[in-house]
Amino acid sequence: MEYLFSRREMVKSIGVSGCAMLLNPLLSHAKTDQAMILQRSIPVSGEKIPVVGLGSWQQFDVGPSASERTPLKEVLKEMQEMGGKLIDASPMYGRSEEVIGELTTALKNNDQFFFATKVWTTGRQEGIDQMNDSFKKMGRKKMDLMQVHNLQDWQTHLKTLKDWKTQGRVKYIGITHYTDSAHPRLEQIVKSKEIDFVQFNYSIRSRNAEKSLLNAARDNGVAVIINEPFEQGALFRAVKGKELPAFAADYDIKSWAQFFLKYIISQEAVTCAIPGTSDVKHLVENLSAGLGKLPDEAGRKKMIEWIEKV
Repeated sequence: MEYLFSRREMVKSIGVSGCAMLLNPLLSHAKTDQAMILQRSIPVSGEKIPVVGLGSWQQFDVGPSASERTPLKEVLKEMQEMGGKLIDASPMYGRSEEVIGELTTALKNNDQFFFATKVWTTGRQEGIDQMNDSFKKMGRKKMDLMQVHNLQDWQTHLKTLKDWKTQGRVKYIGITHYTDSAHPRLEQIVKSKEIDFVQFNYSIRSRNAEKSLLNAARDNGVAVIINEPFEQGALFRAVKGKELPAFAADYDIKSWAQFFLKYIISQEAVTCAIPGTSDVKHLVENLSAGLGKLPDEAGRKKMIEWIEKV
């Protein structure tokens, strides 16, 4: 485990910008603490990324109006300032690739992020055309991670992606799905050692991945991205109006979002979880799950027992 900056570097940065921060105590607290966000290594390369990223399904599928895009621009700006990296998109997500590309280009921080997108079609040439379109929309000549979305024609697309990785067009390649029923196939591909990343669903109530998929990824040196960490909001609906359990403080958990995310990222096989949001406050809350203590096995068991009583 590693963090974004050392405490000494953090103190040094406060010395430079401390006066400005004192104008807003809440901002000061956020900006200084974020320097300690947990990072994990991508096994195939050793490159480190923060354990919480950003999903774009629905939230980034918006039109060109300022009212729709300004909140997203603020999310991306804040994410970069906090040291956030991974942003996940897909052609399936409507305008998300285009919006991410245009906003990060306008903010002049496009190359500061780790862009992960997908190919979601059938056929070799169709896949090539779609991926080239994603490069154009996201403003990239090289994509950090290209994934085969929901395993659609995965054997065909992986052949292309292996060639593109050799050519330097993509840095990493991977596969994705979002249902428990796909876990056995994902595990088979993980064990083939032909991919760098695998993305799948996992949450405190949806724990099928704990049976063997998480261990398979760890044992075969494949990075893990977690989707559906909040079960499309169902977890928040389940705890609506309820107080955090007292033991949550033992793991520096200050919100339900952090309760759910810390359960996930406490699994060392998990490289990054990608909750989606279009709200700056929620972004800060989500990324801050990478701060402080993580639950151990005893803590994870208590979290499960508590949530199963809801």
